This record gives sequence, C-alpha cells and structure tokens, in this order.
Amino acid sequence: MRPAPLGDPARLLLHRDERLLILDKPAGLPVHAGPRGGASLEDFLPALAFGKKRLPQPAHRLDTDTAGCLVLGRTKPALAELGGFFAAGQVAKTYWAVVRGGPAEAAGEIDAPLQKRSTAKDGWRMVVDAAGQPARTEWQVLGRGDDLAWLELRPRTGRTHQLRVHCAHRGWPILGDTRYGGGEGRLHLLARAIALPLDPPVAAEAPPPPHMLAALRRCGWRG
Repeated sequence: MRPAPLGDPARLLLHRDERLLILDKPAGLPVHAGPRGGASLEDFLPALAFGKKRLPQPAHRLDTDTAGCLVLGRTKPALAELGGFFAAGQVAKTYWAVVRGGPAEAAGEIDAPLQKRSTAKDGWRMVVDAAGQPARTEWQVLGRGDDLAWLELRPRTGRTHQLRVHCAHRGWPILGDTRYGGGEGRLHLLARAIALPLDPPVAAEAPPPPHMLAALRRCGWRG
C-alpha cells in the first residue's frame, strides 16, 4: 500500500546530529528503490543531507510496510560504526504490534529458526524451519481488546520478516499482514523505539502511525 505524500522529509526527524539521523519512516515507503520503480526513501535523501556533500545512508533494514525508527549514517565512519552495532546485536530495538487473537500468557520468548523458501506460484516467504538461521523474539502483552492484543516485541536477532513470521507461527498473526495470515488492510507493526550504544548514547521513539490508532485504542492505549 502506498504511503501518504512525504512532503518535507525533515518533518520526520526524530534525532539529528553530526553522525546520524533517526527518521520516523512512513508505512508503505520502501527504504530502497525496487525493480518496479515507484517512490522510495532514496528519492528524499538529498533533502536530508543538511549541508553535507555525502548523502545519509540507512544503517539497517526496515520493511516497506513497517513504520517507525530508521537510522541513517551521515558519514562513512559513522555508517561503519552503526553497521557494526547492528551486526553484533548491540542495538536495542522495540516494536509495537497489534495481533489477531493473542497469547494466553503475559510475556514470553519465541525461539524458532527461520529459512527463506520460494515457489514459482507464490514467490518467496520466510518459514519456521529447524534447518534455518537462529531467530529469537521476546514479547510482552501491553493490552487486549476485541479479539486483538497489543504486543511489545524485542527481536534478539535480525532475520527478514522475523516478527511477522514468529507471531504467525504462534497463532497470533499481525493485523493487516496479508502474507502471513493477518488479514487485509495495512500492517499494524511499528518500530517504536531504538537505542544506540554510542558515546554518548542515542535513543529515539516513534509515535504510532494513523492507521494503527484505532486498533491500539481498542486494546487500551490512551495516547
């Protein structure tokens, strides 16, 4: 689903310093241009240079349909340092999701290896497979309502579609996840907060996107 017009990308800034930017990426906006064309974050990088000759570059991945915190490095040394933090699992990432149904427990961990699988008919998708790469997600229920649950998710690994597949695997797919069983509509997944172990530390928090507000309020959110 296409995002709303981006307008001035500077309005999406959650944090800015000489080394990095943290953006509140809109849901539906790809980080990188795809083979089919269309708008992507790359189109707006010149407006985020803020006087630097080098354009900022994403330091990690964020799915097209996921909204929220995205870190960009503004210099080569900063991008290398940030990349090292992400590769080593030293970045604290917190997500919010609204899921269909929900767990009976209040908190727990999903430990389920993931593997990419492709077919000519359906294309590619990630699946739980013992032969796959290790993948762990910690979760906590923040609220419930109307056969929905509002979860805080903390990925301990960074596999493609990890949160979406893990939630679906447990029987509570993320609302609006058409690929993994969450029904039609927009994906209710937000990269809520991120904390970087820099000196001094840097952290940011993104507000829920408009399309998630109604479901969150049904689950008890009062924002």
